[in-house]
Amino acid sequence: QDNSFEQFIINYCNEKLQQIFIELTLKEEQEEYIREGIEWTHIEYFNNAIICDLIENNQTGILAMLDEECLRPGTVTDETFLEKLNQVCATHQHFESRMSKCSRFLNDTSLPHSCFRIQHYAGKVMYQVEGFVDKNNDLLYRDLSQAMWKASHSLIKALFPEGNPAKINLKRPPTAGSQFKASVATLMKNLQTKNPNYIRCIKPNDKKAAHIFNDALVCHQIRYLGLLENVRVRRAGYAFRQAYEPCLERYKMLCKQTWPHWRGPARAGVEVLFNELEIPEEEFSFGRSKIFIRNPRTLFKLEDLRKQRLEDLATLIEKIYRGWKCRTRFLLMKKSQIVIASWYRRYA
Repeated sequence: QDNSFEQFIINYCNEKLQQIFIELTLKEEQEEYIREGIEWTHIEYFNNAIICDLIENNQTGILAMLDEECLRPGTVTDETFLEKLNQVCATHQHFESRMSKCSRFLNDTSLPHSCFRIQHYAGKVMYQVEGFVDKNNDLLYRDLSQAMWKASHSLIKALFPEGNPAKINLKRPPTAGSQFKASVATLMKNLQTKNPNYIRCIKPNDKKAAHIFNDALVCHQIRYLGLLENVRVRRAGYAFRQAYEPCLERYKMLCKQTWPHWRGPARAGVEVLFNELEIPEEEFSFGRSKIFIRNPRTLFKLEDLRKQRLEDLATLIEKIYRGWKCRTRFLLMKKSQIVIASWYRRYA
């Protein structure tokens, strides 16, 4: 119930992770249909980039305002930090404060004067402003780092490399908020280069007890994890997509015209294959470089047909091998019989 600077930066990281989830699933999903020239119904979804900008913007973001308060001369308190936020962020649709002189919140008794509230992707969170400045300004003084670096213990010396006199930097050490922001940016850059797989954990109850299922809690998590939007996009679009070449390679044994070799373009081969299997036209669409299958049942049908065809081919291979083996054995026996008979006639 009481949220301070620590929970604020944790929620900031969650917003960034949610943003990359949106970028790599919802947005990329819809952009791929446009890129492939597929007709479909566009699904509206909430992009939380506006919330991330509220927190991390270099000029007007909350972290930037916090760093500015920590660095400026004069009397700096948590209240002056909140006053600055009220000046800069008062008109932002996801920022709420009683001190912002905004008529919407002047009579909001659920919002104390020493707090501000952010409407995150997963809901509204109220933050106690007390301690923000001190926790963000939690710096290790340069002379203390130098003293620790001079220690005779190798581990202590290794933990304070900034104390090395040869690497003295006269710049002010970065604040806790700016360090965390840089770490999150590095994490996002790393994730952008990967092929992510998502595992969403749903907490069935707050007590962490077995056999208790809180419907309201589960629905809340599903809604704010973005799962509903993801499902809507998937249902409105296509469940499966694959480039023409690997698709033809996987299912070409289902059609006599494409098996064992197809000499023409891969897309033409896939068209012949789907026409031969009499798959309804509304179940698939041809993109510029991929085949899109709308319903998972169609894909399951293809996989079942492929499995059966592989069994038939295995039986055919086994039949041919057994025939070859028996024929080879018969010819060997026939040749041996002729040799034996010729030698017998010679001495008979």
